[in-house]
Amino acid sequence: MKLVVLAQGKLKERALRELVDDYKGRLTRYVSGLEEIEAKDAGGLARKVPRDGFLVMLEVWGEALSSQALATKLETWSASKNGSVCFVIGGAEGIPRDVSRRGHAHLSLSSLTLPHRLVRLILFEQLYRAMTIQRGEPYAREG
Repeated sequence: MKLVVLAQGKLKERALRELVDDYKGRLTRYVSGLEEIEAKDAGGLARKVPRDGFLVMLEVWGEALSSQALATKLETWSASKNGSVCFVIGGAEGIPRDVSRRGHAHLSLSSLTLPHRLVRLILFEQLYRAMTIQRGEPYAREG
């Protein structure tokens, strides 16, 4: 499985960058490829959305899943499009409508409005948690 996280904006805060990098390092044990792509603006976000793979748009109105359900969906999503899943995180205005329409799924991490830089951290942590759930490892205390 290959995971791509495409996010509008640059992660500038050192503490957040360190946490994201920690989860990225953990994830590399479970996936064949892991890529984090930053887009400067909405136009750049639109241009950088991969043409192949399963596209998951992170939207406040998207489907709310438990960590267990995300782990299950991730397996399904990766089996459907060349083993590649791309998560798209918009900027302060969200994901542009034309980009959102390209999504195969729409996921909400919370009904709260969260800054995109925190969404990125939460997403990487949840992706790592999903991998440990799939393998029954002790990090995930679900089920």
